[in-house]
Amino acid sequence: MKRRYWIIIILLLLVGLDWVIRAPDSRSRQLTAVIAAQGSAKLKSYPYQFRILKVTGETAFISTPRNVQVPAFKALAVLYPEINTKDANDPTFIAAQTLLGEVQAEARAIVLAQPGIKDARWELDREWLAAHYIEVPER
Repeated sequence: MKRRYWIIIILLLLVGLDWVIRAPDSRSRQLTAVIAAQGSAKLKSYPYQFRILKVTGETAFISTPRNVQVPAFKALAVLYPEINTKDANDPTFIAAQTLLGEVQAEARAIVLAQPGIKDARWELDREWLAAHYIEVPER
């Protein structure tokens, strides 16, 4: 019986340690909440939720599902599976790319409007990409 309690306590400590290691700091959580609260209906309903990965000094690092290493068509294929992302001239693909740019710009503007933040940089959301079976480039 005592052994079972020790195992439970150890498991709870390991879960807590994992959360502390992987959870963003309180400033990141606060800025992520601001994006969710102040975003337009378009941003709030977008299938990818932008979040703050970390804050270093006066710089916030915002998650993104695309960058030069992972082109937009890969993320858009997951976000909008009905769109032909192989045809760069498809009007629905162009509209999806434009919308992604708009919601990214809005999320960045919201973050930059917060006190103490002077710069916002994009950081590839490796966890989201891996969870959606998109090859993640090495750092």
